[in-house]
Amino acid sequence: MNQELFNLIQSIQPVDQAAMLRARERQAQLTKPAGALGDLEELSIRLAGIFGSEKPHPQGVAVIVAAGDHGVAQDGVSAYPPEVTPMMVMNFLSDTPGGAGGAAVNAIARSVGASVYVMDAGVNAELPAHPRLHRHALRRGTRNLRTEAAMTRQETEALILAGAALARQAMQDGADILIPGEMGIGNTTPAAAMTARLLALDPARVTGRGTGVDDAKLAHKVQVVREALGRTPATDPLDVLAEFGGYELAAMLGVMLQAAASGKAIILDGFVEGSAALVGVALNPALKDYLLPAGECAEIGHAAQLQALGLRPMFHLGLRLGEGTGGVLAAPLVLAAAATLREMQTFAEAGVPGA
Repeated sequence: MNQELFNLIQSIQPVDQAAMLRARERQAQLTKPAGALGDLEELSIRLAGIFGSEKPHPQGVAVIVAAGDHGVAQDGVSAYPPEVTPMMVMNFLSDTPGGAGGAAVNAIARSVGASVYVMDAGVNAELPAHPRLHRHALRRGTRNLRTEAAMTRQETEALILAGAALARQAMQDGADILIPGEMGIGNTTPAAAMTARLLALDPARVTGRGTGVDDAKLAHKVQVVREALGRTPATDPLDVLAEFGGYELAAMLGVMLQAAASGKAIILDGFVEGSAALVGVALNPALKDYLLPAGECAEIGHAAQLQALGLRPMFHLGLRLGEGTGGVLAAPLVLAAAATLREMQTFAEAGVPGA
């Protein structure tokens, strides 16, 4: 393993248990009935542990959308052609009447004040120069995971470190909450293969419809995943990522590792992001406590990922778009949870008789 990557993984420390205890005690004294804020209370306590204070004050929110193409897309596992990936990248970067970017993630991010970073992790096209495009591609798309390793181990580690570097830039720009996002036609297939291998589950249990394939294509997609898994017995987390993953998945893993190593919160979006998170937690279990799950998405394997990670989603909206959209939607909930601990008064502070 690359020494820089090894050091990054090892630098992730457990969250601050003492701060969580103080936060739990403070929650019990706030001017409300016990438990009245429901899941926001536990979320606020988790934030206290991440930020090391019973009055956590996360501020900037950034979504890093990593884009990459997949050789397996040529096997017809998606309802859309691979050419959509570069078109969507340009949509992320376009100028619209509403502001920079015309995709769902741009619109939602503007509505909550989040910054959007766009990364070419391995798009199979010659993308035009753009000041908001962060170029880290080593190759134009992965190899076909059904027949060979999607990436070399060297490529995998390089893209993890590239994602970590972009996360550092976002944090330097003021982000305390990072949201890994992705764009890549066909990428629910590598996510399914990784999830099946890492959780030792049958492919049919974790392979969904992705962009909306019909029953026949879904059966074909399951068979593609099954053939890929039969190609190699790899179980080492980074080997699993290299064999079955994608460049944007590696980049998202880098975002997560760097955010956790820097004591920042990570909002975990959907199924593709979840597959990268499984790798990260296998590399360092402490990463799990920095992951704040957004919603359970429509992909059937997402519930299995969340269960394995011990995470409870914040909402169920049937999302399956990707781009980090669910994560951005969850950002106001995260900020509000922190605000309850930080800004609500206790019964003693407010001079209100406690229950």
